[in-house]
Amino acid sequence: MNSSRSKRNYENLEKRIYTGVGEYGIPELAPVAYEKDCEFIPFNYASSTKDREKKGVHFFVDDYQFHRLWANIDFYIGMLRQFQYVMTPDFSTYADFPKVMQLYNHYRKHWIGAYLQEQGILVIPTISWSDEQSYEWCFDGEPTQGTVSVSAVGTQMNKQAKRLFMEGYREMMKRLQPETIIFYGTVPDGCTGNIIQLKSFQEKFRGAV
Repeated sequence: MNSSRSKRNYENLEKRIYTGVGEYGIPELAPVAYEKDCEFIPFNYASSTKDREKKGVHFFVDDYQFHRLWANIDFYIGMLRQFQYVMTPDFSTYADFPKVMQLYNHYRKHWIGAYLQEQGILVIPTISWSDEQSYEWCFDGEPTQGTVSVSAVGTQMNKQAKRLFMEGYREMMKRLQPETIIFYGTVPDGCTGNIIQLKSFQEKFRGAV
């Protein structure tokens, strides 16, 4: 690759092209054990947070808050290395999104996770799905028998959304057999496993009132 092209951003392909797994070549993540309890803070507060060695970073915020990580990942590596754990970005995979956009967001999540792991960062994969058809690819690249993170925020508004979440959760448990599930927000009835709950921003706000 010539020098002028290497300075451009080709969806980060100028940095790494991972062999990947599955039909779509999704970058694969290594499992991580959750050995030290810590406070998780959202990515948009990471730069202003102190005592980073005692905290972890999550991405359960609107996508626009962390698009800059994808656009300029090397800028954030030094900061993210200071945290105990970093979850993979929760790029949206809504069922009404075109499949190509869901796949693109799943790929970006895993590319970032794999790249952060290369830098020595302990990465906890954030698992997401949309509908039954997404099972064909949404677990590609995810580690088995490790720690995962998940959230039901925004999925409990109606019966259909609740059904899709619970069916995907059960599929996740069957395929990945996670040792620990770090659950952001309220845990719906029926969710099984070794769950560690993180209060959502809304729940923390209500508790402070």
